[in-house]
Amino acid sequence: MRAGHQADLAVTTLDLRDPVQAQAADDYVLGHEHGTPFHRPAWLLGVEEATGHPCHLLAVIAPSGRIAGLLPLHHVKSRLFGQALVSSAFAVDGGVLADDPFSLAALVRAAEELARSKGDLSVELRGGPAPAAHWELRENEHVGFVRPLAADDEAELLAVPRKHRAELRKALANPALRVEHGWEPRHIRDHYRVYAQSVRNLGTPVFPARLFREILARFGEDADFTIVYEGDRAVSAVLTLYHGDRVMPYWGGGVQDARRLRSNELMYYRLMSHGRERGMRLFDFGRSKAGSGQAAWKKSFGFEPRPLSYHSWSHTGQKRDINPQSVQYQRRIDLWKKLPLPVANLIGPFISRGLG
Repeated sequence: MRAGHQADLAVTTLDLRDPVQAQAADDYVLGHEHGTPFHRPAWLLGVEEATGHPCHLLAVIAPSGRIAGLLPLHHVKSRLFGQALVSSAFAVDGGVLADDPFSLAALVRAAEELARSKGDLSVELRGGPAPAAHWELRENEHVGFVRPLAADDEAELLAVPRKHRAELRKALANPALRVEHGWEPRHIRDHYRVYAQSVRNLGTPVFPARLFREILARFGEDADFTIVYEGDRAVSAVLTLYHGDRVMPYWGGGVQDARRLRSNELMYYRLMSHGRERGMRLFDFGRSKAGSGQAAWKKSFGFEPRPLSYHSWSHTGQKRDINPQSVQYQRRIDLWKKLPLPVANLIGPFISRGLG
């Protein structure tokens, strides 16, 4: 439905602390075909509380008083990486949600004006429609992976290509491995231990533990953990979001032994079954860097990559240096991999806040 002409639209900043405004925003996101968990107030407030990056939720209000478009922008600040307005911070998707081109244009203008008022910041949009012709398009850097869930466990197993299916069968036959789904304190603790080790091994600083707690608490039943144990030791773990008909494993990884145990294969296979039991229809494996080992691993699991498009704008041309392909960034990764895990876990959260 068209919201009306450009002159009829007003752009305002919603107060996420106001339950009525937050609920109106949530209802709009949940009802929009392109809405994601990263547009929801649960995500926006969780990130703000855990990292200190304030969120400006721009909204187009139609003459009828209803919301006709949303654009959440976290003001990410970092001494190492610089500042930017990001939709949405720590997310792989986001961007403008709008009912029509007029609402889209109004939100884009408002974002540019906000960026100028904050000191000529750059603006980064992850996903969504192209904002305007003068914005920079970034594509082919990342790919996404989505496919329908199969009818049952056996069909899901057969949907995995033969070579990878053989690895999965080895994990299924291992009596020492067991899988749990839940959100108890021990699941939060075990997930963080596994995730922290996993990202350190990849050369990335771990996020603050509070970020995981805030997201889990605010999403309620729309989020949980899946953890694989070898005996009493957690070896693979993932925090999953559920949105509409999608299972969206998000923050996950495995310890050094995960490859030998094939515990990551087992974890995602059991999560597919868990999602099916929850009535989900699609399995969204998230994004990976194009050409990376992680992207190849997901493809070997039976998922076809699709290019993701991001957009950015800067009044001055200045942008943050957070491109993983840059030489400087690669040096940081190589250095981080060499840090002892306790040291990485101690200083990582202070650095990762600025990645956004």
